[in-house]
This record gives sequence, structure tokens and C-alpha cells, in this order.
Amino acid sequence: MIQDSYLSIGIFFQHYQVRSYQLVKPVRVILISDRYLNQQKGLPRVPVPPLRKTCEGYLSALEPIIEEDEWKRAKQLVEAFMKRGGVGEELQRSLERKACNTDNWTTDLWGKLEYFGNRSPVVINANVPIACPRLDFRDKQGQISETLPAENLGGKPLCMEQYSQLLSTCRIPGLERDSVVFHAKIGNPPKHITVAYNSQFFVVEVYHNDGTPLTVDQLCVQMESICTSTSETNTEPVGILTTLDRDSWSKAYLSMKDQTNKESLSAIERSIFTLCLDRAIPRESDKYVTCDFHLITHGGGSQWNSANRWFDKSLQIIVAEDGSWGLNLIHIVADGTVSMALTDYLVASMKKPEMRQASILPLPMPQKLHFHVTPDIKEIIEQAKRSMDRNIQNFDLSVLVFDHFGKNYLKAHNMSPDAFIQMAIQLAYYRMNKQVCASYEAVSQRMFRRGRVSLLLSTTSVSAAFVKAFDDPQKQNTEKIDLLEKAIKTHKENIKAVIGGHDIVAHIIALRLQAVENKLPMPDIFRDISYKKILNYQFAASQVTSNTGSVGVHQVDENSGYSLCYSVHNSHFIIEMATSNTHKRLNTRHLIQNMKDALLDMRALLEQAPRAT
Repeated sequence: MIQDSYLSIGIFFQHYQVRSYQLVKPVRVILISDRYLNQQKGLPRVPVPPLRKTCEGYLSALEPIIEEDEWKRAKQLVEAFMKRGGVGEELQRSLERKACNTDNWTTDLWGKLEYFGNRSPVVINANVPIACPRLDFRDKQGQISETLPAENLGGKPLCMEQYSQLLSTCRIPGLERDSVVFHAKIGNPPKHITVAYNSQFFVVEVYHNDGTPLTVDQLCVQMESICTSTSETNTEPVGILTTLDRDSWSKAYLSMKDQTNKESLSAIERSIFTLCLDRAIPRESDKYVTCDFHLITHGGGSQWNSANRWFDKSLQIIVAEDGSWGLNLIHIVADGTVSMALTDYLVASMKKPEMRQASILPLPMPQKLHFHVTPDIKEIIEQAKRSMDRNIQNFDLSVLVFDHFGKNYLKAHNMSPDAFIQMAIQLAYYRMNKQVCASYEAVSQRMFRRGRVSLLLSTTSVSAAFVKAFDDPQKQNTEKIDLLEKAIKTHKENIKAVIGGHDIVAHIIALRLQAVENKLPMPDIFRDISYKKILNYQFAASQVTSNTGSVGVHQVDENSGYSLCYSVHNSHFIIEMATSNTHKRLNTRHLIQNMKDALLDMRALLEQAPRAT
């Protein structure tokens, strides 16, 4: 029975408890100790790159993805743009002034353009889903009893701010632009979670009045109470509204003005996080792993669990009755690498024994949230159901567990695993389409204050030369290996540059926005076809590696090509690929097979080279 499966949800939830003083003490930021917050102050601001350096990098990035005559024209426009005393220098000075008045101008840029300004539904297109190893509901051990460890890269501290935004946070729909509210930083931090079950929402207090958290057994009682009291639903599934495009959802949100709706919305928005207790979705035997991705990404549709969500919550923990589980986070507050680091930390913490005794204090029963649904809102709910089901129908996702070799093999050949996979992606695409793809990789800039991810233009002239030469019978293997090594070296150098603050894409876009904000005539460089082409990628491919077997799902841009997320391990890779079926020429199954072939063929090429000693 479904209730029997959920008796152990309390055990599962206890693994996600944070010590009471971390949540109820107003001056503390959740999940981060004071020492790490003090560390934030010493982080540098992200620099504004030199204009000439960015313009030269822009031209280099354009060369492999546009026609020769287009590149020659772009070169003329870029040279005119960056000439001494020209408009480029004026826009550069304006951007530098802006950067002096903010902690991180690139984070502000992406927030304005993408995180808050994107009006597409957050489901599939924006949120960060992570599918985790299945639970068997038998382990009664584990809880988080420490703060998150500090992170560093090459001995340098990384910005930890994103962790402080993961709990008690909610995205709020707006008519033109969304906002986000961090309730943990306003007054008394919340002490409750919301539980979604059967498309209904409940408030569950997870701390006693004396500040002690509920034990596993007490949480189990609360979950059992919810599951046994709501076998049938007689309320409208308001959670489905959060799957709408942002314009439609904001209009519905603003119309839910009466006191009942306000109180229920506030309870969800203020909660520490949302725990979604799901029905298991139907599975095909050959797509078992893929079904987990669908469950965590969108819930399976309006007839299954898509309404059993609040997709605007910063953190949703999703658990199905068959043991499938994962996290769904809003991208506004955390990038994929941070979300995965949190996931790994939580999964690892489940193995630690619980040492606390149960409190003798009485438990407040879960409180069901009520909504006043007008005929207009009911009609919008039906619209949301149809829209969600249509979007799921258009969602094309495939997963490859590549177990022929992994990181250890590539390291033995002195190859960067990340760069190697990026080259395999470009080779697979070239074989399918006989053209070089425009591809980018998300790269973290957390060495800077408030640093988020920035974009590396991963297609280069040397990577293009490699993919063109690979299947050319006129080319010798030694030449192909040389091209591969050069492409990987260039990729590593470019990643290092982006990590260090040289973000070509963000800089170019920011200069264009300076022209808009300053009400200047739009420079020709931004009206040229080359500018559109560099932003119209065929691949968004990024590494998000887990230490616990969890796998992320990359957001899908319905207006672009493939989104790919890969996890690198000692002896295997896990590659998740998604796109929208609105692009009839795109097919993830076909590309996944070509990706597998490319990896195997590139390994065969490496066998021609001596191993590094």
C-alpha cells in the first residue's frame, strides 16, 4: 500500500535535518558557518576584461561556426567597434563604472536576462533536477549534524553564497520580471516544511517550541498522518499553476488575493523546503533510469505528479513510493555544481547514525492548506494541465551509461576527461550533420564574490579541425592525435581563462546592454548575423559530477538545440541529453548512439599513441 511505503519518509526526511540553531537563529545563514561567511568578504570582485582581449576572443570564437565571408565582415565590424575613441571604448567605460558599484556584474547580467527575465515555464526549461540513487526505505541511520564544508579550487576559496539561498526561499511570479524572496533572512526563520501529497499541501512543523528538531519516529508519524488522511482529493490541484509560462502564472497569482489564498501561498513560500510524496509513474523496462529523470524533472504529467509540486520553491525533495527520489531546485539561487554538491553531502550524511532521543513534547498535527479557487482560476488550472502535458510530450530525453572506460583511462593518456568528452560531442554532431556545431560549456566563476556560472565557447578552430580530420582517410593517425591534443590543450586554457574572469559571452552581451541603457544607437557589431549565430548554440554541454551516483538534468532551451549534462567517474561516464521535439531534426537517441561511437573511436585513436609516463 502507498501508506506503507511512506511510513519511512520520516526516516528519509531526518537525513535532511540541520541542527536547530542553524535554522532558528536569525543571524546565522543556513548551512554555512560564520567562518565561511567571513571568508566571503575576502573574495575578489569579478573583473571587466580588457576590451581588445574580448574582441579578439570573440573573433576567434566566430571563425569555426560562420562562413568565411561572414567572418571577414564581422572582423571589420569588430575592428571598428574597438578602435581608439570609438563606441566600444565608451561602452567599456560605462560597464566598468557599473562594475564598481556591484559585487558581481556578470551575476547581475544573467539574473536580469535569464534567471528573472525568462518568461518560459520553469519546468524543463529553467529548474535544476537531480535524480538520486534509489532508496530501499530500510536504512534508519543518518542526519546532517555539521555545516557544509568549505570548498576551494586550486587552494583558493570559492564563494559559498549560493548555499545560503537554498532553504526558505521562493521565486515569486511577476508581470514582467520575477523576484525571489529569502525568508531565512527576514525576521524569524521559518520552522516548518510543506509536504505535497495527492496534489494537496500541508504545513509540518519540524521543530518543537524549545528549538529541538523532530526525531525520525516523530517525522514518520507526521508523514503517516498525511498519507492516511488524504486518500482522496476533493480540491483543485493549484500546484499545477507553477508549471505555466511566467506571464500566465503571474496573472493567476495576482488574482489569488483573498485571505485564505494569501495565507496558504505564504506558508508554502516561507517553508524551509517542499517534500513531495509521489505515486510511482509507469515504467518501461528498457527506460527504467530515464523514468527517474522524467519523475524528478516534471512529475510525469497532470495525471500523475506534476501538480504535486511547487516548482517555484528553491528546493523540492521528491520521493516516490517505489524508492525513486531526487531534488528539483530553482536555478535562480543555485547552479548545477552547487546543487550537486549539496545532493552528495545529503546522500553521504544518510549513512551517519542518529544520536538523539525523542522529545516528550506533544506534536502539532500537520495542517492542510486551503485555497479559494474561483471559476477563472479553475479555468487557468485546466489550461496549465494541457500546457504541462504538451510540454512533456515535446520533452525528448535519453541517458547513456558509458562503461567502456572512464577518467582513469584518459588520465593515463594525459587527457583531460572534460575536454575529451567535449571533443566527442563535437565529433558526434559533425558526423550527423556534416557541419561544425556552436557549443558552450558552463564554467564556474565562484572564485569571485557572488560568482555563478559563465559560458565557455567550447567550439574552437582547433576543435573544428580535429572533427573534420577524424574520418578523413587522407589524414594519418599521428596527425589526428596531434589535432586532438591541440584541441584539448586549447579547451583547458580557455576554461582557465573563464574561471579567472575572462567571460567573452557575458562581456559582449553586457556591452550591448550598455548601449541600450545609455540610449545610444546600436553598434553594427550587435546587428550583424554573426552576433546572433554565436548566441544560437546547437549544444549546451556541461559537466556536473556526483560522488554518490546522482545525475543532473540540463535545462532545455526550446529555441536552441541539445542540452547535455555529463558525470565523470573513474571507470565510466553518465551522459544525459535532452532537447525539444519541436525541433523535428533533433533526436537524442540518435545523438546518444553517435556520442557512444565517437567516444569508442577516439579511444581507438588513442591506442595508436604511446601512454604518458
